[in-house]
Amino acid sequence: MGAAAGALGGCGFHPLYQRASSGGLGTTSRELAAVSVDIIPDRPGQLLRQALQERLEGSGSGVARRYSLAVDFGISGEGIAIRQDNSVTRIRMIGRAEWTLRAQDPARTVLTRDIARAVDGVNIFNEQFFASDLETEVVQKRIAERLADQMVMQLASYFNRRADQVTASG
Repeated sequence: MGAAAGALGGCGFHPLYQRASSGGLGTTSRELAAVSVDIIPDRPGQLLRQALQERLEGSGSGVARRYSLAVDFGISGEGIAIRQDNSVTRIRMIGRAEWTLRAQDPARTVLTRDIARAVDGVNIFNEQFFASDLETEVVQKRIAERLADQMVMQLASYFNRRADQVTASG
């Protein structure tokens, strides 16, 4: 495994979350820890914000916040299993998060933006409204977790590219 990592390093590949030679957080991890997540309205938004904060802060407590992440988030649903009496028995839920990373400078400079999407489904049981509500809440949490994973990967890729550009130019 070590030989493979060494061979890939010779080609310019390196781990996205590579630690610094001192053993501390690497550049990408430090940059991620410096991101503050803005408030996202509604309960699904709270779930997404919490998932993002868990992933971004990591072990970087005490890192000064230099960036703010604004997220426009929503979950829509569409019936995909419809009976002859037009009742829906399964709903496809689609989470979409459009995000913007800004520097915390006076101009609030936009550094990058992207979109993350996640799809899941909810079964609707006949006259089982409480069970449907519980399952919907679980699905909203799963969608928030998947979107947070995607967004952190997108941010990490951005910070990694930016660090590579600084290294190449310096």
